[in-house]
Amino acid sequence: MTAPIETTGSETGVQPEAVLAGVDKGQIEGRSLGQIAWTRFKRDKVAVVGGVIVVLLILVAALSRPIQAVFGLDPNAFNQDLIDPNTSLPLGDFGGMSWAHPLGVEPKFGRDIATRILEGSWVSLVVAFGATILSNVIGTILGVVAGYYGGRVDSIISRLMDTFLAFPLLLFAIAISATLQGGAFGLEGLPLHISVLIFIIGFFNWPYLGRIVRGQTLALREREFVDASRGMGARGPYILFRELLPNLVGPIIVYSTLLIPTNILFEASLSFLGVGIQPPQASWGGMLSEAVTYYEVDPQFMIVPGLAIFVTVLAFNLLGDGLRDALDPRSR
Repeated sequence: MTAPIETTGSETGVQPEAVLAGVDKGQIEGRSLGQIAWTRFKRDKVAVVGGVIVVLLILVAALSRPIQAVFGLDPNAFNQDLIDPNTSLPLGDFGGMSWAHPLGVEPKFGRDIATRILEGSWVSLVVAFGATILSNVIGTILGVVAGYYGGRVDSIISRLMDTFLAFPLLLFAIAISATLQGGAFGLEGLPLHISVLIFIIGFFNWPYLGRIVRGQTLALREREFVDASRGMGARGPYILFRELLPNLVGPIIVYSTLLIPTNILFEASLSFLGVGIQPPQASWGGMLSEAVTYYEVDPQFMIVPGLAIFVTVLAFNLLGDGLRDALDPRSR
């Protein structure tokens, strides 16, 4: 008796299960790391809300001057007719809130608070973003060099980081800002104040990112793709900027979104102490400083700039947490 002849699925006309599962569907395509991270990020509704608020804040700050020009707004315009001459407080309830002045007016001068909040938004974001970029450039370069080369180079850069971290930054910033108030480097007025704040905040905050990048580089330099580049004759600069840096983009982006709100608070603190942005230029920290005298009788004057800082910092922190979870799910 002959053995039964075994037939394959193709001979019997029956397709294998794996093939049947994809017959009526489109071609299966792989997803890039960016697409995977975006999918994870969209699932975090809180982070999405933070991202939307951040985008709106950036648009408002970028368009603040055009908005003022279109609607004829002046952050330094006095409205003495809205101020009680006996008390120097705004007329009406809730700090003089009205349709013309939805957030009220300042005591003593009667300047519109909403317009000054709008004007101060671009100052805070320019200082925060500028200082963050400066910190990222210095911290990334020194961190990746220290982590890749190691040895004496790593020791020197690590001790430099420790030295900068030991600086009493707030006192140092106050001293430098107060010294350069009159003019320096061919600059004066608002451009000088913004440049000084960006330099002070950015230059002395780079060690935090530098340590993160150094730690990541120490792990990456032992990976196979780095060994392959060395085996093909690639030199150090090529490996640093073409192999290691692209793999450090995720941590740098996450840290940047968490550093920006810190820089906003630092700028507001310096302006609050009187060594940051100088009046009559509007700034959120400067408005808080002016509100100290009136917070008991006109709390509206302090609440509005305080909420502006709170919402901005919270939105950036929520966005940063969402990006961290999306780019590195192991951190959750």
